[in-house]
Amino acid sequence: MSTNQRFDKSKLPSRHVTEGPSRAPHRSYFYAMGITEEEIHQPWVGVATCWNEAAPCNIALNRQAQIVKHGVKKGGGTPREFTTITVTDGIAMGHEGMRSSLASRDAIADTVELTMRGHCYDAIVGLAGCDKSLPGMMMAMVRLNVPSVFIYGGSILPGRYQGQDITVQDMFEAVGKVQAGTMSEAELEIMERVACPSSGACGAQYTANTMACVSEAIGLALMNSSSAPAPYESRDQYGEASGVAVMNLIEKNIRARDVVTRKALENAARVVACTGGSTNAALHLPAIAHEAGIDFDLFDVADIMRDTPYFVDLRPGGKYVAKDLHEVGGVAVVMKELSKIGLMHLDCVTASGRSMGEELELIKGEADGRVIYPAATPLTNTGGVVGLKGNLAPDGAIVKVAGIATQHQRFVGPARVFECEEDAFAAVQARTYKEGEVIVIRNEGPAGGPGMREMLATTAALSGQGMGKKVALITDGRFSGATRGFCVGHVGPEAAHGGPIALLQDGDIITVDAVTGELSVALTDEELAGRKAKWKGPRPTQYTTGAIWKFAKLVGGARWGAVSHPGAKAERHVYMDQ
Repeated sequence: MSTNQRFDKSKLPSRHVTEGPSRAPHRSYFYAMGITEEEIHQPWVGVATCWNEAAPCNIALNRQAQIVKHGVKKGGGTPREFTTITVTDGIAMGHEGMRSSLASRDAIADTVELTMRGHCYDAIVGLAGCDKSLPGMMMAMVRLNVPSVFIYGGSILPGRYQGQDITVQDMFEAVGKVQAGTMSEAELEIMERVACPSSGACGAQYTANTMACVSEAIGLALMNSSSAPAPYESRDQYGEASGVAVMNLIEKNIRARDVVTRKALENAARVVACTGGSTNAALHLPAIAHEAGIDFDLFDVADIMRDTPYFVDLRPGGKYVAKDLHEVGGVAVVMKELSKIGLMHLDCVTASGRSMGEELELIKGEADGRVIYPAATPLTNTGGVVGLKGNLAPDGAIVKVAGIATQHQRFVGPARVFECEEDAFAAVQARTYKEGEVIVIRNEGPAGGPGMREMLATTAALSGQGMGKKVALITDGRFSGATRGFCVGHVGPEAAHGGPIALLQDGDIITVDAVTGELSVALTDEELAGRKAKWKGPRPTQYTTGAIWKFAKLVGGARWGAVSHPGAKAERHVYMDQ
C-alpha cells in the first residue's frame, strides 16, 4: 500500500483497477511493467500526447512527455503515457486530406476519453502541438472533468530568407507568386528548404499558437508555459511543473470544469481578439464550452471580440512570430494588459490552483511597445476577429480583420460562385476571376464538405497574386490561421443544411461589412424563399462510409462549434465520481 497520505484513493477512479483482492489480476499486469507496489496504490495520471512523425508540430512531444512524467512522480503520482492521433493541417492542406482535419479534433477527444475511462486514470496532463490537437485535448479534459493540466509542445523557430523571418505562410503565398510570375521556381526551392528550421508548430498567430494562448487564458495551462519555442530546453521546467501541478489539483479536487467556466471562456476570447488570433477559435471555444454544458456560441465569441482592442502585432496580420512574443513576456503580459483595462475576469481558477488575478500579480513584465502595445493605446480599438450576421448568414460568420485598415473592412461586389474549393483554386490559378468580385466557396461546411476544410491554398494564392485586398471571399468552410485578406468563414447554416449560401447565384450583390457586422445579399426574403423551393438538396459527396461519413452524419453547425455529441447537458454520470 502507498505510504503517501496526501490522497484519498477511495474517492479516485483508479481504485477500480488497483484496490482490493478482486483486482489482483489487474495488479499482475502492472507488476509486469515494473510498477512497484507503492506506485500501484498512488493516484494514476494519464500523460496524453499527440506525438507522431507526421510533422514538426508533434515531433518533440515524446521527449517532453518524459519530463512531465518526472513531475508527476515528484508530486507523488504514477504517470502512464499514451498517445493519440494528429492530423497536421499544413500537410493536409489543399487536397482531400483536409477533410480529416476537423474530424480529428473530435477523434482526439474521443480516444483520450476512451483511454482514460478504460484504464480508470485519475487525472490528465495533455501535450499537444498542432491545430486540432490542442482543442481536442482540452475538450477531453472538460468532458471527463478530471484534474487537468494542458501543455503546448511549443512553436517552430522562424526561417530566414533574404534577411527576413519567414514562416510556412510565406511558402503558401510564394506558390501564388510563382503562378503570377513574380518569383521563380528556383527561388521557391530555396525558400522551402529554410522556412521551417526546427521542431514545433507553425510560428505565427495561426490556430496552434492561438489555441496555445487560449490554454493559458482559459486556465488549463500553467502561466507562461505556452510561449517558449519547441527547441528551447527551458520548456522542460514547464513540463515538470505541469506534472507536479496536476498532483496538487488532485489533492485539492480541482477539476477541469472548475477551471473552464463562462468567465474563463470570455477571458480566452479576449486573448484571441487582442492577439489577432485564428478565426478557428470561434469554432473551438464553443466546442470546449459544449463539453462543460455552457452555452457559448459564435455570437458570444463575437460579442466579446467586438469591444476588445487589438494590441499584439503578430503575423499573419502583423509583423512578429511566437518567438518574438516569448521574448517580450508571452501571453501572461498580454493578459496583464487586458486586466489593466478591466477586460479580464481575475477570479477564475487556474491550473496552478491560484486565481488568474493571483497569477498576474506575479508577472513583472510590461508591454514592450513593439510586439505588445499597451492596451490603452492599441493598434486598433476593436479585436482582430469579427463576427458577422445577416440574411446570408443567419447563424453567423467570422472574419479576421487584424492588419486590415478600417476603410478596407467593407466590401460590396457581385458573387462568383464555386461549388467546392478545387474549382475556386483552379480559377485563381488561371486568374479567370475579376477584381471586385466576392468569391463564394460553398459545400465545404462540417457536414457538406464533409469536414469543413481550410482554404489556405486559395487565399494564399490570392495574396501571392496581389489580390488580397481587391476581392473578398466567403465560405461555409474554414480558414487557416495563416489566412490574410478579407476572407469570411463559418457561414451558417451551411449549404448542405439549406442555408442561404446554397441559394446564391453568380452576380448576386453581396455586402461584407466588418465594421457594422453585416453579411448580406441583395435579395428579398421572398426571392430567397423562391430559390429555396427550387433547391435540389445537398450536393452528394464521395464519402459514403468510414470516419468522415460518420463525422458528417453526427456533426452540428459551426455556430455551436461543429460538435458531434450531445455534450455535458445530456450526461447522466460524471466519470470522476463513478
